Amino acid sequence: MNTDVIGKLLSTLPEDDDHPYRAGPWRPQNTEWQADDLTVLEGEIPRDLDGVYLRNTENPLHPSLTFYHPFDGDGMLHVVGFRDGKAFYRNRFVRTDGFLEENEAGGALWPGVAEPIQAAKRDYGWGARTLMKDASSTDVVVHRGVALTSFWQCGDLYRLNPYTAETLGKEEWNGGFPSDWGVSAHPKVDDRTGELLYFSYSKQAPYLRYGVVDETNTVVHTADIELPGPRLPHDMAFTENYAIFNDFPLFWDPKLLEANIHLPGFHPDMPSRFAVVPRRGGAGDVKWFEADPTFVLHFTNAYEDGDEIVLDGFFEDDPAPVDVDTDDKWQKMFRFLALDRLQTRLHRWRFNLVTGETREERLTDSISEFGMINGAHTGRDYRYAWAATGKPGWFLFDGLMRHDLKTGAEERFSFGEGVYGSETAMAPRVGSAAEDDGYLVTITTDMNTDASYCLVFDAARVADGPVCKLALPERVSSGTHSTWVAGGELRRWRTDDSAAAAIGM
Repeated sequence: MNTDVIGKLLSTLPEDDDHPYRAGPWRPQNTEWQADDLTVLEGEIPRDLDGVYLRNTENPLHPSLTFYHPFDGDGMLHVVGFRDGKAFYRNRFVRTDGFLEENEAGGALWPGVAEPIQAAKRDYGWGARTLMKDASSTDVVVHRGVALTSFWQCGDLYRLNPYTAETLGKEEWNGGFPSDWGVSAHPKVDDRTGELLYFSYSKQAPYLRYGVVDETNTVVHTADIELPGPRLPHDMAFTENYAIFNDFPLFWDPKLLEANIHLPGFHPDMPSRFAVVPRRGGAGDVKWFEADPTFVLHFTNAYEDGDEIVLDGFFEDDPAPVDVDTDDKWQKMFRFLALDRLQTRLHRWRFNLVTGETREERLTDSISEFGMINGAHTGRDYRYAWAATGKPGWFLFDGLMRHDLKTGAEERFSFGEGVYGSETAMAPRVGSAAEDDGYLVTITTDMNTDASYCLVFDAARVADGPVCKLALPERVSSGTHSTWVAGGELRRWRTDDSAAAAIGM
């Protein structure tokens, strides 16, 4: 492995930091690397694995104003590229406006999600709460050959080079970007049409908006999705002809909100509601469906089946877990992040567009989340979902699972004690035809060796373990969302003798 340090930023975090989401597996990095010809420790890199794995994560440089939440950290994009049986790695901080200003000030300027917004040291900010830092640390997608990072409570989208992870600036969509509300994490890219579908939410009526960006990077459609009040949607889904949004009974307490206090509560006496709208439809075209009360962080997919819309996602049996009988203060504070406390299971909703009826069913008793599918089946009927399993009591991924949604069969792989993974992207094999003909790619944080690795699995044989294990130049902070983009969808991917040469590094 050939490595170079590209940058090293000053961190003001305490050396003896005991916060579990800024230490241990979540210990942040402040070094930016470029590494070519990654060392293969086990197996070999498949030559028909061709493209780039991108992973975004929270990676704080400075202590919080009062209390740090793991969703507050600065964005850092990690890139692992595969071509011709070789691999390279890059990582960079996302240079958001907030990141640059705090870096210049040498400390936090905006409160995090668990802090009152009145603590802000600036009279401006981002996010649906307002007066937050736009960390762009939640999600990453690729549209028109450019990586876009996003923030879970809405903000600017940042454009990054998918080879080098360098920040290219803010996305403007030819002047159509909704800068008043920003855009939420989890915009969706339809590879068949070249469109990007997005949503924005706010404390201002109508509280939810939807938009479509076409293949020329122009906003060609927007629509209001009217809600009864401010909500906290985190994800959306789409089919060939429809977009699906949600109104879950977990939202900021309206009375406290009048005092600018942002405390969410779950209302089990209220139904979950789903809005189905034609992809180019307006407010008058929205059809609402009611279902059992829950909260869903992430959906896996949606598709059309005759008169019905089928939607799959991770139903939370306990969206607001009560305090636990433990002496561990951190498990008490962050019980809302542990998959076993939330009881997240794959679930299916069926919305009949003719009768207005909703039918729903649990697809498995197994607890998992952060599901990924073969991108070629997004918005279409599909069979397989690959998801993360969680360490009990903690926001850490201790393994992965393959769900066969047609037969109910499941395969598991455990990373082992003290090893934690990232959201695992599915990379179709070059020339593949079958839905599960490809590879799974993830980055692990290994506390036993104080190192990180990139693991590659056969997507059809998860339980067999990785077919390839690659060394990374430094231990990577544990993280979440990722995506895969095939080399054929990237600019200049085949214009040079090697992928490293193509990215000009």
